Amino acid sequence: MDLRFDDKTVLVTGAAGAIGKGIAAEFAASGAKVFISDLDQGQIDAAAEEIGSGCRGLAANVTDEEQVKACVEAAAEAFNGNVDVLVNVAGIVAQGKVEDITVEDWDKMFAVNCKGSFLFTKYVVPLMKANKYGRIINFSSKSGKTGSALMTHYSAAKAAIMGFTQALAYELASDGITSNCICPGITDSTGVWKNVSAGYIENLEMERAEVVKKFTAKIPLQRLAKINDVVAVTVFLASEGADYMTGQSINVTGGREMH
Repeated sequence: MDLRFDDKTVLVTGAAGAIGKGIAAEFAASGAKVFISDLDQGQIDAAAEEIGSGCRGLAANVTDEEQVKACVEAAAEAFNGNVDVLVNVAGIVAQGKVEDITVEDWDKMFAVNCKGSFLFTKYVVPLMKANKYGRIINFSSKSGKTGSALMTHYSAAKAAIMGFTQALAYELASDGITSNCICPGITDSTGVWKNVSAGYIENLEMERAEVVKKFTAKIPLQRLAKINDVVAVTVFLASEGADYMTGQSINVTGGREMH
C-alpha cells in the first residue's frame, strides 16, 4: 500500500491546533504539497515554518464565505490549480447545561463545526470534479455518535457532520471523490481536551487526576488517544488503501465507541 502523496495537494483547516498541524506535517513528510489554514496568520506562518517542505498557508474564518473562498483559491494557485485532499479539522468545543446554553452559543457551535466544513467543501469540490479525483475527510467526534452530557450543542453539531459526510459520499462518488469522517475520542495533548477537562473539573467538581481516571476507565485500551493515532487514520483515508471506502465514520476511541 502506497502512503506517499508526491503528486497530491492537501488542504488542512484548523492547522494551528495540535491535531491539524500533526496531520499537515505527516502529509508533508509523505511528499504532499500542503496548504494550511486557521484563524491567525501568525500562527499559520509559524506552523508552516515548523512543518517545512514548502508548506504554505492563509488565515481564514471558516464561517466567512469570502474568506474561505479566498483560502481555497490561494491553495489552488500555490500548487498547480489542484486540491486533491481536503481535511476539515477546524472546530470548537464547549460545555454547559442545556438550560444554560444560549441561542448564540448554539449558533456559533454549528457555524464553526458545520458551516465551516460545508464552505470549504463547497469551494474545493469543483477543483476535485475537474480532475475526477478527490478525498474529503471531515472531523466529527465520539460525541457525535453517542452524545455527551453537558455538550448537547457540540454533540448535535458533530452528529450533523456525519450526515453531511454520508450525503457527500452519495453525491460525489461518480466524480471519483470519496467522503469519510473521523470520530476521535478524547485525545491527549490537545486544546480540546484541555478545555473539556477544565469544564468537567468545574461542572463535576472533581480534581484533574480524577477526571482523567474517570474517562480512561471507560476506554477498553485504558488510555486516551494520542495525536498520532488520529493522524495515522487520516492519512490512511487519503491513501490508495482507502479507495473503496466512502461515507464511513471511523472511530478512533480505543474501543469506547464501537458502532
